[in-house]
This record gives sequence, C-alpha cells and structure tokens, in this order.
Amino acid sequence: MANIKSAKKRVITSAKRAERNKAIKTNVKTSVKKVEAACAASDKEAASAALKSATSVIEKAASKGILHKNTAANKVSRLTKMVNKLA
Repeated sequence: MANIKSAKKRVITSAKRAERNKAIKTNVKTSVKKVEAACAASDKEAASAALKSATSVIEKAASKGILHKNTAANKVSRLTKMVNKLA
C-alpha cells in the first residue's frame, strides 16, 4: 500500500473507476449477446428492439471513454448488419 496521501487516494479512485468500467463493459457484452440470440432465433422484432437498446448502451460507453469510438461504431455496424440480414 502507498504511504503518500495522494497515492492512497489514487489507489482508491482507480479501483472505483475500474469497477465502474467493468460494469459498463459487462453491460455492453450482455446487450450484444441479446441481439445475437434474437438473430439466431430469427426473431426480427426482438432483434430490432435489442439492437436499439444495445446501440444506446454502446454509444454511452463510447461517450464515457470506456470504448473507443471506432470500436463502438464497429460493434453497432456489425450488429445492424446482422439484424438487417433477417429481413
């Protein structure tokens, strides 16, 4: 453990941020899996609804700097392509 006050604070702060980032990344992965599951079941309505919520979650993560904006764009693009193939 650190001895200097600012270093102690840094340890606590970075742990909090890591926990928050992990939660958001997990949420992104879950929403992506929901879209993929709906596509696998060939359920167009459920896939569209899941895509809308997944896009929102991914964009929020990108705006907070947890995902790079290009990574977010790639994820959204890949999911949109998957859902559009169902039509």
